[in-house]
Amino acid sequence: MRLAVIGIGLMGGSLALTLKRKGFVSNVIGVDNNTQHQAEALALGLVDEIMTLEEAVKSSDIIAIATPVNIAEKLLPTILDLVDQQVVFDVGSTKESIVQIANSHSKNGRFVPTHPMWGTEFSGPSAAQQDAFLEKATVICNADKVDADALQKVEALYKALGMHIVNMDAIKHDIHVAYVSHISHITSFALANTVLEKEKESDAIFELASGGFESTVRLAKSNAAMWVPIFMQNKENVLDVLNEHISQLRKFKACLEKENFEYLSELIENANGIKRILK
Repeated sequence: MRLAVIGIGLMGGSLALTLKRKGFVSNVIGVDNNTQHQAEALALGLVDEIMTLEEAVKSSDIIAIATPVNIAEKLLPTILDLVDQQVVFDVGSTKESIVQIANSHSKNGRFVPTHPMWGTEFSGPSAAQQDAFLEKATVICNADKVDADALQKVEALYKALGMHIVNMDAIKHDIHVAYVSHISHITSFALANTVLEKEKESDAIFELASGGFESTVRLAKSNAAMWVPIFMQNKENVLDVLNEHISQLRKFKACLEKENFEYLSELIENANGIKRILK
């Protein structure tokens, strides 16, 4: 089976690397407007060849759209225009908008909307990792609108990656990821800006910022070109969770201002309840 990867970065590169080495695909075609990414992907062995979008779609059996979500939306109608029996799937972090675009196309059954729940703060072909998806979840949205053979092929692909599949409505997906993923990135960006604004001595940040700070602010290294479109597309859900987050921060602030340490302890103990879910 021949795989075309549109966007040879962290996600697309990791998909290509793992699927090729597991023997799920025999050949990987790369498509990327960035010539440096093209060269890196070839040098790293992530892809076997580089083609134009039209050439890649027509030469492949399955097409992975691994670009930022705003670009994926623009590319999808063109890709669906070109497909015959090929299968197309995306890996974007928002689903409602791209599902709506797909549903307006006559070949929407060939498109499987997915979101593998894995990522790092790094980007580009050199960030690709083998077996990165192992034992992680992937969400497949609106499976009832997808052709049976297309769904079966994408499910087999994710199982080859070692992932377990969660089926979910696209609208519900976007709500849930706002709470468990998107707010984490906003919090990390804001914390990094806070520290950079208040702490003027970079040596002090480097020397003193150990485990807790480093793990919390890690996501602040993430690429704006990827995350701004995600926040734009999921704006309403992100605003909802952001308002709740600000409300929680105000509670902590009020406890300190009023020296209400008993309530502060209650807030922390209540937060400890996350241990029941994340062990």
